[in-house]
Amino acid sequence: MKVFDINGNALSLALFVDVTNSKELLDSMQAGTLEPEVAFLNASLIPDVFPVLASAHKTLIAKSRDSLITRTLHSELVYNYSGSKHITESLKRCGISESSTYVLAARFNASLDDMKAVEKLVHGTEIDLEELEGRANQAQILKHYKISGPEAGISSLADAITCRIASRDAL
Repeated sequence: MKVFDINGNALSLALFVDVTNSKELLDSMQAGTLEPEVAFLNASLIPDVFPVLASAHKTLIAKSRDSLITRTLHSELVYNYSGSKHITESLKRCGISESSTYVLAARFNASLDDMKAVEKLVHGTEIDLEELEGRANQAQILKHYKISGPEAGISSLADAITCRIASRDAL
């Protein structure tokens, strides 16, 4: 687990592999019974922590303006990571699915007890966040974010994703 400061708010991130209970986690999220509330992202679409931090910043700004588009702060994080304006599509694509085995858990302003509870929720092995880049599914990222060959040649995947996250509302 690693904690990042975003304008006075903490974002705790934990990366898991070999997750066996994604269906249960997804069902709990959809029913609104997940405790503690946490965002579960499809980690194969995440080449670096920076785009997640950009999404978190955008989420916190929306919260401060009382303009969340989704029902919760944590679903807003997943929505903002997608770069798409379609809520359902964003949550399906960038959130976890019933078969996800590689998951990034994110929680705003989590206490140590909250993160221990998250670790107990996820039936998998926690690994270091540094492994994101090596485990990212580049083909899936290029397709989802519509990153062209020339753009991929001059920019990192993380930078291309961050640009889409930052500019989505302007387009």
